[in-house]
Amino acid sequence: MSSAASTTRPVSEWIGEFLLLSALWGASFLFMRLGAAEFGPLPTAGLRVGLATVFLWPILLHQGQWPALRRHWRPVLLSGLLNSAIPFALYAWAVLHITTGLASILNATVPLFGALVAWVWLGDRIQRVRWLGLGIGFVGVALLAWRAPGGAGIKSAAAPWAIAACLGATTCYALAASFARRYLQGVPPLATATGSMLGAALALLVPMVWFWPAVMPGLRAWAAIVAIAVLCSGIAYILYFRLIAHAGPSRALAVTFMAPVFAVFYGAVFLGEPVTGWMLGCAAVIVGGTLLSTGLIRRRSKAAQGVERP
Repeated sequence: MSSAASTTRPVSEWIGEFLLLSALWGASFLFMRLGAAEFGPLPTAGLRVGLATVFLWPILLHQGQWPALRRHWRPVLLSGLLNSAIPFALYAWAVLHITTGLASILNATVPLFGALVAWVWLGDRIQRVRWLGLGIGFVGVALLAWRAPGGAGIKSAAAPWAIAACLGATTCYALAASFARRYLQGVPPLATATGSMLGAALALLVPMVWFWPAVMPGLRAWAAIVAIAVLCSGIAYILYFRLIAHAGPSRALAVTFMAPVFAVFYGAVFLGEPVTGWMLGCAAVIVGGTLLSTGLIRRRSKAAQGVERP
């Protein structure tokens, strides 16, 4: 048994948090759509990180992690630009032109881009099986981009650009992950989460004010913004870091694959978005490629042999 595995807890102790986090991150696409429809993309992203900062800051102070944030404030704030400000704005614009389900499926490519960026930037080795997984995953994305816009439920000439925006956001997430490994090792997770939200809020402050809607949005849009800030950003970050500690990084990573299931369900129920067989097939290809590229399939095979236990 590996030492990392020995610190993980039984499945029964973290599966509830795993499903809750998947549901929350899946709901973020629905809330983004509802908010951006009235606020616009940049105010939606700005309010999201601003309110999340307000929510997380008292928790940071209560946990006594302000000194850690103060010592590492430069890289932490910069990580917020890559990990929150740019991708949140891109997704908030994208969901106005493609369905939330399609956007969430594209978000499942984060581990694919993460493996590629880590290889280029950090020199991580990519074995043949992982290269195969990268290839399969990118084929799935290409097929999805080729056929999905016309059947995604939102007839928009900007749909291809919206898909490109989603992939730009996932690239930012991948860059942020390698940046954190390079410059934020040893920084407490809560300090990183709160500081990155603050950095994103500062970066989006001027664009948010500049593009503030002329007509005050309604109660539903405000409720969506508060939900995405508190539930899908503040509480979700806390759950995510707890899941890493209790279940291990590889299992926490699997949330990326579960979130689209909830997102597609929310979109179909609350927004009337269609779910096409092509979308589901491409999603299966993307997830399969991601499992190979991240080594999760290999790790699971080891777990079956008793190297790692839940």
